[in-house]
Amino acid sequence: MHHPLEKHYVNRVGWLRAAVLGANDGLLSTTSIVIGVAAAAPERHVIILAALAGMIAGAMSMAAGEYVSVSSQEDTEKADLIREQRELEEMPEIELRELAKVYERRGCTKETAMQVAIELTEHDALGAHARDELGINEITQAKPLQAALASFSSFAVGALLPFTISLLAPLKQMVYFQYGFSIIFLMLLGAVSARAGGSDIKIAVLRICFWGTVAMGITALVGHVFGVNVT
Repeated sequence: MHHPLEKHYVNRVGWLRAAVLGANDGLLSTTSIVIGVAAAAPERHVIILAALAGMIAGAMSMAAGEYVSVSSQEDTEKADLIREQRELEEMPEIELRELAKVYERRGCTKETAMQVAIELTEHDALGAHARDELGINEITQAKPLQAALASFSSFAVGALLPFTISLLAPLKQMVYFQYGFSIIFLMLLGAVSARAGGSDIKIAVLRICFWGTVAMGITALVGHVFGVNVT
């Protein structure tokens, strides 16, 4: 039993990864699209359409991709559990020795490892093998729908900023407004994700700002070089 004051950041890893990835991608990819379009065709209706299309398409793509990816992981986990259950029924003694070996490798003596394996097998054989042999537990277990919803929502929230700026910012300074606000929110996002994950805030902020600047700079350059007038 955990002490009530204990904080375990790994408990957040599933939803945190999807949420941070989605928000970062929504903000950065949509801003990059808007900057590229604004550099090529500085007309508000074109910029707004690009931002809206990027937000909707990106959110759906993130959700679908995350769902498919995590579903594949879930299918693999289920297949492993089915095979493990069959092996427990067909060769319980071999499976018991395998479980004991796991505890031996973790530092238990041979006698203690076997005793632990016996007691855990009597309590929940499949659960013990899933957790200690296969590495499947409540924290790491695949949750496709949760991951998809987190990715969709976070992408949409991240993309909402460049979309709003495309509605309000002056056309002549659109690129600068998009870049400035995006960098500020990327810094906030990096700090929040680092704080939630218990990692170094400064490194997270510098990393996300650097790559954000690279992405937006490249799309602005492409828009400027290959830009055409849209009429």
